[in-house]
Amino acid sequence: MSNELLWIVFALVNFSLLLLIYRIFGKAGLFVWIGMSTVIANIQVLKTVEMFGMIATLGNIIYGTAFLATDILNENHGKKYAKKAVWMGFATLLSMTIMMQFALRFIPAESDFAQPALETIFELIPNIAIGSLLAYIVSQYVDVWIYDKLKKIFTSDRFLWLRNNGSTMISQLIDSLIFCTIAFYGAYELDVWFNILITTYVIKFIVSLMDTPFLYVAKRIHTAKQKQA
Repeated sequence: MSNELLWIVFALVNFSLLLLIYRIFGKAGLFVWIGMSTVIANIQVLKTVEMFGMIATLGNIIYGTAFLATDILNENHGKKYAKKAVWMGFATLLSMTIMMQFALRFIPAESDFAQPALETIFELIPNIAIGSLLAYIVSQYVDVWIYDKLKKIFTSDRFLWLRNNGSTMISQLIDSLIFCTIAFYGAYELDVWFNILITTYVIKFIVSLMDTPFLYVAKRIHTAKQKQA
């Protein structure tokens, strides 16, 4: 299977799993998903692949599901829960970063085989760790704020796609700018840095477009649960 086809299937699997978790566990499942997705995204981002003629990092799909999850919370349960979920995701990512730095400082036994692999994954360059944490909290807060404003202006469910895409596409641009600036600016020539920024955002842009139908399904799930209550 080509990387391009696998990427599309992978995206559909990610979005479908998110909806399944929401269907079974409600908003509590979304809180768990956001914490989990922020951690997994920061592990997957270390792997680079070639797709659509571009060199890209993984992690953008699972990271995009965190934005979808906050949009679902904002739409179905209110801004307060969406903001709470953002801080939960930030706390989860920060806690993982701190705990793994301690874990790496333990002297491994002679029989240990995992230390080099763990160092490769979790020995984060400070700029990347700071960039990731700051980009997450700022962009997610912007996403929640914009979604809430659009929801007040475009109240009809006919504009659900506008609330979702408008908030996510702007917040993902901010996320890409913050992360690429802190993590990579100065480490590459300006044209290379700009190429990384553009390809990162383009992929996130595509992911945000793909998640729109799943937000509509999440809305139907919530409405059906309300009728059953």
